[in-house]
Amino acid sequence: MRRRKTAKSAKEELPNEGDVGARPFWSGTITFGLVSIPVYLYPAHRSVRSSFRLLSPKGVPLSRRYFSAKSGKDLDDDEMVRGFEVATDKYVVVTDEELERLEPEKTRDIDLRRFVDKDEIPPIYFEHAYLLAPAGASVKAYQLLAETMERRGRAGIATFVMRGKEYLVAILAEKGILRAETLRFSDEVRSPQQIGLPRPERVRKAVVEPGQPAKVVDLMEVLKKSLAGKKAA
Repeated sequence: MRRRKTAKSAKEELPNEGDVGARPFWSGTITFGLVSIPVYLYPAHRSVRSSFRLLSPKGVPLSRRYFSAKSGKDLDDDEMVRGFEVATDKYVVVTDEELERLEPEKTRDIDLRRFVDKDEIPPIYFEHAYLLAPAGASVKAYQLLAETMERRGRAGIATFVMRGKEYLVAILAEKGILRAETLRFSDEVRSPQQIGLPRPERVRKAVVEPGQPAKVVDLMEVLKKSLAGKKAA
C-alpha cells in the first residue's frame, strides 16, 4: 500500500517503548460492519536501555539550539517555520494552517477494512507492536473476535488516526489477545535490487538416469575439505 499524505512531521510518531508506563495512551473502537468493540491501546515493548546525556569535558550538560546557517544568529521557537525542500537549497514554506487542512478526519475508530491470511503479510512490513485491551463492557465481543481470528489464522487490516496522522495496522490474535502492528508503507521498504543484491538464479536440477541412485552432496563434508585446504595453503 502506498503512503497517504499526512500533515505532521515524520518525527511525530506513536509512543514507543519507554514513552509510557503500564497505562493506555489511546482509546478507540474497533469497527467493522455493524460491530463495535471499544479498546485501549498499550505499547507492547518497554525499554531497558540506559540513557546518556551529552556533557562537555568538564561535565556540564549540553543543550541543542537552532541557528541560521547563513547569519549564525540563534532563533527562538516563534521565529521558525516548516519548509519542504523542492530542490537543492530551495524550500517551500508550509504554514500551520496549510498542514491542518491536510490532516485526516479526527476519529476514534480503528476501521477494520478487510481480513487476510496472516501469512500473507511479509514480516519486513511490521514496524511497532501495540497491545489492544477490551474497554468497558466489550470483553465478550473482544474475546470472540480474538478467538475467531486466531482459529482461522486471519489478520485484520485497519486504519486509525492518532495525533493528526493516519496509520495502517495489522490486527493479529495470539493466545486470546489482540495485537496491533503498525505497518510500513511500500515506499519505505527497499528491494534487494535497490541495494545492489543480484537476482536469485534458478538452481539447475540434476538429471538422474533411471535405475541410477541420485548423488547426495554432504554439505558439511564439502565445507570441512574447503577449510582444510585453506589451512594447508
